Amino acid sequence: MQFGTWPLDGTRDLAGATLAHSVQVGTRRKIRKGHVLSAADIEDLRAAGIVEVTVAIPETGDMMEDAAAGLIADVFAPDGFRRENVGTGRVNFHATVDGVLVVDPARIDALNRVDPAITLATLPNHSLVRAGQMIATVKIISFAVAGHLVEMAADVVRAPDTIRVHPFRDGLRVAMIQTRVRGTKTSVLDKTRRITGERLRDLHAELVDERRTDHAAATLAEELAAQVRAADMVLIFGASAVTDRRDVVPQAVELAGGRIVHVGMPVDPGNLLVLGELAGKPVIGAPGCARSPKENGFDWVLQRLCAGIPVSGDDIVAMGVGGLLAEIPVRPHPRERSKPASN
Repeated sequence: MQFGTWPLDGTRDLAGATLAHSVQVGTRRKIRKGHVLSAADIEDLRAAGIVEVTVAIPETGDMMEDAAAGLIADVFAPDGFRRENVGTGRVNFHATVDGVLVVDPARIDALNRVDPAITLATLPNHSLVRAGQMIATVKIISFAVAGHLVEMAADVVRAPDTIRVHPFRDGLRVAMIQTRVRGTKTSVLDKTRRITGERLRDLHAELVDERRTDHAAATLAEELAAQVRAADMVLIFGASAVTDRRDVVPQAVELAGGRIVHVGMPVDPGNLLVLGELAGKPVIGAPGCARSPKENGFDWVLQRLCAGIPVSGDDIVAMGVGGLLAEIPVRPHPRERSKPASN
């Protein structure tokens, strides 16, 4: 593509060129950026006293912006999304279900390296998305781009699952166990149950049972073994935060016959999460911040599991970049000491 400013009275025929900047022609007409000039347009420009225009002129083998965006969109995500061709070299994609977005970052990066004029943007990997929400956009920056580059970009994202929304599993049955120590307030446990039920409903899951027991490994293990039989997932809210791999919650999971996948996570709030497995079903030892409805690391793990996405220890380790979330004011141990007020 050629791009530049050419005189209207020159030897070059500018009919078929794309106007790079909007031009006012007289008092009532404006020829807008992106308009393909006709011979009549050029005469109108001359009559208005305009002597030159900045245009883009496609060359042999070039593909115009809308066609280029459309070709990439065709192979990028042909199914499972609502596609919106909005013109000016852009195609948007919207989710059709509630779920978790999973993208292949290496493929997205590779497409964006083909040529600066060819771009693809998505929401962050593993984002919680809702039906109707925009999740990705293909945008061609210039008015035209070499066709072989468009083909190259399309090939990069042609493989399956470059982008996918994993839908939440409707009707997922979740049980909840809360442990108590002397002084535990019933009001706190009641509030935790209410907030957890609301959190699960947002993810299309159902809180089917809640039990309360002493904060001791043996009694918790017994309750856990009973709950896992009728549920697809079990959440444990301990009366005391987990401070070690041998603490009450992870010990109870193993006593019940399960295994520990990971203890702790590089997400704050959410550091003190425990992920385990019992009878092939996930068990989450929730951090204390999960008693609040505010986003924390517990949400990131719960969302993936409710969408049927397995979570490994390596997956949790990889959550560190971007894992510093907003502080929760009610935390018993804030990450920063309060500063004295200045006079």
